[in-house]
Amino acid sequence: TRASCSMVQNVKRWAIGGAPTKAQLDEVAALLRSGGIVLMPTDTIYGLHGVEQSAKKIAEIKGRSEEKQFVMLSASIAQLRSLGVDVPSTLENIWPAPLTAVMRRGDSTIAARIPNLDWLRDLVARTGPLISTSANRSGEPAISNPANLPQQLLARIDGLIDAGHLEGKASAIVDFTGTEPRFIRDGEPGFTQFLWKTLMKKL
Repeated sequence: TRASCSMVQNVKRWAIGGAPTKAQLDEVAALLRSGGIVLMPTDTIYGLHGVEQSAKKIAEIKGRSEEKQFVMLSASIAQLRSLGVDVPSTLENIWPAPLTAVMRRGDSTIAARIPNLDWLRDLVARTGPLISTSANRSGEPAISNPANLPQQLLARIDGLIDAGHLEGKASAIVDFTGTEPRFIRDGEPGFTQFLWKTLMKKL
């Protein structure tokens, strides 16, 4: 599907009807690698994204403490393991999926997800892992349509991939740092049921 790129108040905007083209992904990847913050759809809801070095800027946009951990989007399990993340083998049969997994990374923990969108994984393969967080100020509802983006938030981002209205539900969150998986947040009901069956079967 043909997509366009336009400038709105110095924000690069790509309107897509499906997936971005390769040329557009190249543009988005370059913007992210340069430290830009991009609002874009995931396989769940819209989110603010940036490279790890952009964490402070994203925290300021969100109005939240830098110490509160962000979710990391990764292109593959191999990419996560190359960063020292202890990825449970059971996730090899689940990802890519709308599942955020809390895992061990050395002496600390990390929350990561491999999204179920081919183009988004392609993008993350180009940029390296990306910080991902819901597109809203802390304590406010998440954005489901870029048309409803508050002006003060629009003024602080550098790019926007607009796929129109999304009805997605936030990802499920499961903690894998203990002796057995622990559900922190349910996701879409059908997928959550699948997760329960898959993870409990492994115990």
